[in-house]
Amino acid sequence: MPPDTQTRLDPEAALALEEQVCFALSVAARNVVAVYKPILEPLGLTHPQYLVMLAMWQHEPVSVRELSALLHLDPATLSPLLKRLEASGLLRRERNAEDERALAVTLTERGRALRQEALRVPPAVVSRLDLDLEHLIALRESLTQVISASQAALGGDGRTAR
Repeated sequence: MPPDTQTRLDPEAALALEEQVCFALSVAARNVVAVYKPILEPLGLTHPQYLVMLAMWQHEPVSVRELSALLHLDPATLSPLLKRLEASGLLRRERNAEDERALAVTLTERGRALRQEALRVPPAVVSRLDLDLEHLIALRESLTQVISASQAALGGDGRTAR
């Protein structure tokens, strides 16, 4: 019997660190974010800020609530990111004229222009990872399924449990 099959049949082996999906996801996430770091530094962005900018480039204008949903982040986590991006001159937060309670987020010209430089990020990451593009696409699709399944298990939007 192959070793991986033996591990799956042995309840004791199920507690092995290397068998844990959460461990593999955690290490992979940390390492991939570390790969992004030197690529994003010339843009003046951290990885979380880059994710905000990706959402903004795709969906602008957007409310803070909508942006929070797009990024699967609580507004309290998103707010400091938006403040830093606003201080950097990349976006603006303004009260929505139609609903004073809502904050509208828009890009500045500088924020829009940064998109052109950011076009170099995905190919640079693929190059640094040195993995086949088809493999990365399949991995993203698998992770999207994991996200959906975990959101369903959490009974909601998948944001940090309260």
